[in-house]
Amino acid sequence: MAGDTVLAVLLGLIDMLLFVADGLADIAELPPWYIAVPVNIAMVVPLVFRRKSPLWSAYVVLVISVVHATLQLGVASVAGLAMSIYSVVVYAGRRQGLVFVGAVVVSSALQLALDQTDELFISVLFLAFGIALCWTLGEFVGARRAYDVEVEARLHLLETERDQATRIAVAEERGRIARELHDVVAHAVSVMVVQADGASYALESNPDLARRALQTISETGRGALGELRRLLDVLRSDDADGEPRVPQPDAHALAELAERMRTAGVPVELETNELGDLPAGVSLGIYRIVQESLTNTLKHAGRGATASVRVHRTGDLVEVLVSDDGAGRVPQLAGSTQRLPGGNGLIGMRERAHVYGGTLEVGPAQGGGWQVRAALPVRLDK
Repeated sequence: MAGDTVLAVLLGLIDMLLFVADGLADIAELPPWYIAVPVNIAMVVPLVFRRKSPLWSAYVVLVISVVHATLQLGVASVAGLAMSIYSVVVYAGRRQGLVFVGAVVVSSALQLALDQTDELFISVLFLAFGIALCWTLGEFVGARRAYDVEVEARLHLLETERDQATRIAVAEERGRIARELHDVVAHAVSVMVVQADGASYALESNPDLARRALQTISETGRGALGELRRLLDVLRSDDADGEPRVPQPDAHALAELAERMRTAGVPVELETNELGDLPAGVSLGIYRIVQESLTNTLKHAGRGATASVRVHRTGDLVEVLVSDDGAGRVPQLAGSTQRLPGGNGLIGMRERAHVYGGTLEVGPAQGGGWQVRAALPVRLDK
């Protein structure tokens, strides 16, 4: 816009100098300065916005050019129309350019007809040549801009595809390494189980054999633990590098989680029974499901919503029910029994439930609100 401003100022100064020169030369029928100056300023000001608003600028220039040319105030009307044709073709497109050129032709024809000049042929020829020149220049520059935009878009696409290909290759290699390490760990655990069974049988009849079996279990266990650590390092995200390792929460931390949610503005009612001897993985899965459910309540339930968390163990089954009375953002289809899809959080909850042989149901609750219901068995099938 700075370059267009300078150009507009120059055109305005040229017209003002021509007006002063004509005044000094005592040319008759010159308009007074208080008319000429505002018209000259109005003629060049729209050119400042010819890139940002090409159509608005062009049609304002066209209207004012009629007055400017009628008063014979200089060359700004011709130059302004030429710049406007070029700008419309470059920044608005051919179709808008054709419409504007048609308006310029009609306006110029009316002016020539009213002037009744003797040099009509020369004026028409000059008009046609000027329009053709401005259109050609606009087509060339517009094509160049479109080419540059397309090249930039293709480069961005290639960079994105390259990054995606790199990530896919890294993920595939990590998956292969993880499968190999899984086989190593699984073999080590199988050896430990066999040795432990043998040691239990030979504990009284052959203590030396039992001692060697226990030593084998110890060495195999240490090796399996090292491979397991490497496996977890492989599966860890790059973003997690450098983060401190802290103990994972479990079902005993649900009270602390509920208190944090209350502090964040969601009243939470927590109800649990005896969850003391749950396996570590199942206990962590329960915590994560409740955590994600309450996080969704905080994000989507709306202001003033309350939540209820119920975690009960009955025999070898733990049932988790998290519900809220908020409005939510996912509407329920009338008569539909299909479970509504969710984002990454819902996918993570479902995967955690399936890993431990459980089930997960998510959807609108009766009477309004949203609920998450999960059932996780305490003992996994061997």
